[in-house]
Amino acid sequence: MSRIKEFNLPDLGEGLTEGEILAWLVKVGDDIELNQPIVEVETAKAAVEIPAKWAGRVQAIFHPEGSTVEVGVPIIAIDTDPGAGPVEESTTGAPASALPTPSAASLAAVEVAPAEGMVEPGLIGGAAPGGRTAVLVGYGPRNAPAKRRARKGDVPAQAAAPAPVVPAPVVPAPVAPAPAVNGNGRVSGPVLAKPPVRKLAKDLGVDLATLTGSGPLGSITREDVQRAASAAPAAAEPLTVAAPATSAASFGADREQRIPVKGVRKLTAENMARSAFTAPHVTEFLTVDVTRAMKALDRLRDRREWRDVRVSPLLLVAKAVLLAVKRHPMVNSTWAGDEIVVKEYVNLGIAAATERGLIVPNIKDAGRLSLRELADAMTGLVQTAKSGKTSPADMSGGTLTITNVGVFGVDTGTPILPPGESAILAFGAVREQPWVHKGKVKPRLVTTLGLSFDHRIIDGELGSKFLRDIGDFLADPEAALLAWT
Repeated sequence: MSRIKEFNLPDLGEGLTEGEILAWLVKVGDDIELNQPIVEVETAKAAVEIPAKWAGRVQAIFHPEGSTVEVGVPIIAIDTDPGAGPVEESTTGAPASALPTPSAASLAAVEVAPAEGMVEPGLIGGAAPGGRTAVLVGYGPRNAPAKRRARKGDVPAQAAAPAPVVPAPVVPAPVAPAPAVNGNGRVSGPVLAKPPVRKLAKDLGVDLATLTGSGPLGSITREDVQRAASAAPAAAEPLTVAAPATSAASFGADREQRIPVKGVRKLTAENMARSAFTAPHVTEFLTVDVTRAMKALDRLRDRREWRDVRVSPLLLVAKAVLLAVKRHPMVNSTWAGDEIVVKEYVNLGIAAATERGLIVPNIKDAGRLSLRELADAMTGLVQTAKSGKTSPADMSGGTLTITNVGVFGVDTGTPILPPGESAILAFGAVREQPWVHKGKVKPRLVTTLGLSFDHRIIDGELGSKFLRDIGDFLADPEAALLAWT
């Protein structure tokens, strides 16, 4: 049994097919423990730390940071018995420090998964239904050998006549040309550098091909570029000739930026396009005087037991939505083709803008939470989302969503439904505006709500009543609670 085991990128859930390696948490030569996080991978939903399937010593890392890897592709090799002495050359094919990609010899000697019986069924790396291998979430590729469809004209092996064996002529092996070397002593070839580093080099006028990288696998880092740029004044400055004032402006690729569509942005685009062209959207708007609600929040913050709790207007909006769902359960439903699934639980999604794009984690069974529990859950949800640690499970199973566009100073919007949901509420900015109050025009705190809903499930009457109840609660929370509970 080989002591070198290769760890494939696992299926991280919900049919994801690839992931981008954000950061390696270990390096070649490190001793690691079972279930120790070894790499941080960004999927289409979140950034996830993947644990090691075996204890041992890191023998090789096959993909650098920033690369996109398909599920089932080896990403790291682990020596599971480092105390047995150095790994033989014939086993690994090259020293550990020189293994950017698996060699043919290592692929022949390495076991990709534990042998049957070494791991209990259902555990990571153990046997799973259908001849698959259990991974972190879901199941990996089948272990059955690949099959090829017979091509036209193929002859069965047993029917084919044996061909005569003809000795191959002896041809001298061609001599591979020596790799080209640039003026800096660096072997020419693809330059390893992350997009931000390439942009920095372009802005500073540094040719990456002339640099020798100091990063992993010889990649060029920001420090390499900045060091080269700081040394540039010592060199002779080239003579520049000013372009004629009448030259036409350039509208080519040199003034364009191309951003790869991947990860969260790619998933969001697919979901929004699918939802917009599948569910017939209707959006209604309601402007509400929320002066009493804002005063109720101030009184809540002054209470001793609430002084360490983050209290925001979004908390009252969430409570209003949950109470309105109890009065109109059909809003919390899903279109399932030949039937409508009305859900008795509310997994309340809160849209959050992060550095990786828009994500919508949800609070599970939010309707059962008290106002204090709801406040704590919303605070934890937002903090986790901003840190980029939201798990795929937290973004799955949502039934109703709130998007707080007011934090950007926007009055309202026409939000698109998340796939599988029938309603989404846009909460606009709270502004001081002139408002008729008790027969007189006075400055009041006002906001605008925008409710988009699936018109296959929610007709105009139901959508209007649901939005009206949310507005009534925000206009006078105390009276609404007394009347509805």
